[in-house]
Amino acid sequence: MTLDNILASLFPRGHDVILERGLISGRGPLPDGGSMAVIGVDGRAPVGVEEATLLSSHVLDVIKSGGNEPILVLIDSDSQRMSKRDELLGLNEFLAHLAKCLILADKLGHRTIGLLYGHTAAGAFIATALATQTLLALPGAEPAVMDLPSMSRVTKLSIEVLQEKAKSTPVFAPGLDNLAQTGAVAITLNPDSSLADQLKSVLSQPAEREDSRDKLGKERKGRPKAADIAERVYELARASV
Repeated sequence: MTLDNILASLFPRGHDVILERGLISGRGPLPDGGSMAVIGVDGRAPVGVEEATLLSSHVLDVIKSGGNEPILVLIDSDSQRMSKRDELLGLNEFLAHLAKCLILADKLGHRTIGLLYGHTAAGAFIATALATQTLLALPGAEPAVMDLPSMSRVTKLSIEVLQEKAKSTPVFAPGLDNLAQTGAVAITLNPDSSLADQLKSVLSQPAEREDSRDKLGKERKGRPKAADIAERVYELARASV
């Protein structure tokens, strides 16, 4: 689905969401009479220092306005901008700031919901969609925490070894199905049904105050050990106090 189609299905009564230089911002009405803030990245635009700063400012504006307005993060991005300039300016800190703004908004009562509808990867993925409390996706989305050639350079494992592991271990493999199996993607929406109704259903569910993606990954057999390890670490930390 294109961004225009997605917005029309999410907000059939209209919206004031705009797209400027690859960044999405604005608001759409909700059936209960409230509104939903919308931010994001479109057209596989990379997320650099300026983009992370602008997206962070939109999130902080929602927080400063008070209330509990939910925030929708629409994502069809490249990875973080691969430029020496952005790296020297401390892009990692700007991306971390964006992720922390979304997490802060969630902690202060603003539901944060990500919606993947195109490509995304690496730092841009982690600082936006993966930093939301609930991550949704549309069929055809192409998320990747790290592509296999990059993973090979970091882990020093050959591409052949990683390709073999990716067949049986979702954490090694890019793609929507694998991310869903690890618990990172909560729900894959049906593009043939009203996105507004599906979003309403998600918003009607109580917000989880704890990150349960590891438990979901265990249920879906994509990350069988993460939840148990996290629980063990938590118990050891409590015992040491």
